Amino acid sequence: MTLDKNSIIGDVLDAYPQAAPVFMSIGMHCLGCPASRGESIADACMVHGVDPEALLAELKKVIG
Repeated sequence: MTLDKNSIIGDVLDAYPQAAPVFMSIGMHCLGCPASRGESIADACMVHGVDPEALLAELKKVIG
């Protein structure tokens, strides 16, 4: 799976469940909600005021 700002959060979590704490650290506490699982990383970052490139860097550290 290619991980970029257009990746869908649900797909990321399905492939890399260990990424959940990274999303939770930016305030995404409802990772089981269909709405949040269907958002792209870019959309979630916009809503939570986070730089998508910084989040991607953290995600890549966790998933290796």
